[in-house]
Amino acid sequence: MSQCYLLLGTNIGDKKRNLLQARDAIVERIGKITNPSAIYQTSAWGKEDQDDFLNQVLEVETALNPEQLLAICLEIEKDLGRVRFEHWGERLIDIDILYYEDQVITSQRLTVPHPEIQNRKFTLIPLVELAPDFIHPKMNQTNKDLLGLCTDPLEVVKIE
Repeated sequence: MSQCYLLLGTNIGDKKRNLLQARDAIVERIGKITNPSAIYQTSAWGKEDQDDFLNQVLEVETALNPEQLLAICLEIEKDLGRVRFEHWGERLIDIDILYYEDQVITSQRLTVPHPEIQNRKFTLIPLVELAPDFIHPKMNQTNKDLLGLCTDPLEVVKIE
């Protein structure tokens, strides 16, 4: 089994329900959630004229390889009703692969670690909650150190 970290995000409809449905689908189709972060609320990042997001990071054990994991994440998004309108636009559910073990993967379809981890507090804060000492395999710094260096001005509020 391999360990990965997934980021869930939603800003349309019943956001808590969207996260719950995504978590259920992850358990059913990807693997065991070994550690969920709290849920956080954040203003939209990148495209700011939209509703606030709820985000959560999940530590997951999976038998899937990274490409299979990506394919299933995209299937879950689609099955839950996600339609991709625009880059950084509003979304019913988004599932990003943050880390897959300590692997570095660069292909046409997949980049791991996620290339924006170090730039987003809404990713780093829940990630630090779960794995503060995990070392980013490309940047050679811990998640906690990356959060300390992050210049993202958006407030991230723990809601549960």
